[in-house]
Amino acid sequence: MQLMSGKDAAGGGLRERKKRATRAALAEAAVRLAAEHGADKVTVEAISAAAGVSVRTFFNYFDSREDAFFVIDADAGARMRRAVLDAPAALSPLEALREAMAAELAEAEQQHELWRLHAEVLHASPHLLARGVGAHMAAEAALADAVAARLRGALDDEERPADPGLYPRLLAAVATAAVRISVDHWSAHQQEAPFLDVFHEAFTLLAAGLPAPPA
Repeated sequence: MQLMSGKDAAGGGLRERKKRATRAALAEAAVRLAAEHGADKVTVEAISAAAGVSVRTFFNYFDSREDAFFVIDADAGARMRRAVLDAPAALSPLEALREAMAAELAEAEQQHELWRLHAEVLHASPHLLARGVGAHMAAEAALADAVAARLRGALDDEERPADPGLYPRLLAAVATAAVRISVDHWSAHQQEAPFLDVFHEAFTLLAAGLPAPPA
């Protein structure tokens, strides 16, 4: 799962908000150009021009052209980890993950087109798809680390164990899968319910142990 929220990190100053907006504009330009022309034909110059910045500015945010295809909101992962650690103690780990993810997905319906284009770009470019899988696994591992830190009562997740354990890894994997399935289902049934309703229904089913629906 790669969250591509357009929201600002809480507490960020004007300069930080502008930096995030520029990074997001470059990433969106890269995805849209790649969807239209093919990723291999998109240049740094074209991405920069589409975002209205210089090539020099592009390299202030990304080390390479390929990096621009993977960062829509660089702070989303950190925000989710912080939200999991800061969630009220009364919430279960699943509920803490649900609330952290829901906050990042608040604008999912507005971002849906970009998500679709991003998926098309990755699937049309094997080397980008492989890199995307790696990014997905890294994000999932980071969530597992946050769950493990929450379970042991840590104030932060800087001192991460070599292996967070079976439960945190399984919970992170199940939660990210629930987001992906929620997006896929809502995309095919947009007229039936808002995205966040579908998202919360998926987590309700997980919390209930995935009981079989009535015949």
